[in-house]
Amino acid sequence: MKITRHEKPTSTNGEPISIASRFPEFELKSTQGETITNTDISGKYTLISVVPDINTRVCSLSTKKFNKDVDAFPDINFLTISTNTVEQQQDWCAAEGVTKMKLLSDKDGSLGKKVGIFVEDGNVDARSIWILNPNGEVAYRELIIEQTNEPNYQAALEFLNKDK
Repeated sequence: MKITRHEKPTSTNGEPISIASRFPEFELKSTQGETITNTDISGKYTLISVVPDINTRVCSLSTKKFNKDVDAFPDINFLTISTNTVEQQQDWCAAEGVTKMKLLSDKDGSLGKKVGIFVEDGNVDARSIWILNPNGEVAYRELIIEQTNEPNYQAALEFLNKDK
């Protein structure tokens, strides 16, 4: 998929998976040191916010914004996935006071490659929002073309309100 970063063209490793597709199997580490897999999030709706680097302005804003909204959706999993290491994510959470959003590390880009959102020239996953239904299928997605843009938070949250 063609994307831009600061208006400079680049691309992901393929076409991102589509709506109604099964989200790929994954095994990622959380900031608490636990291994999280698809099985851990099955059975309820899950919002996954993929950010390239938690230590950049837009990624930080996105994660803090969704962290504030978690309480309004007690029956929904909220995850942020970045290619940062677990240690970098822990440092960011401590500095920003983020405690509700679960951060997962895709430091090797393995999930990004399976989803079709891995950006090789930056060694990061492309910014995107995914909402999975309780069966692990993609029910909603937003693919952000200009990576310095924020996602449409309202649209994702409205989808959760409507569909949950």
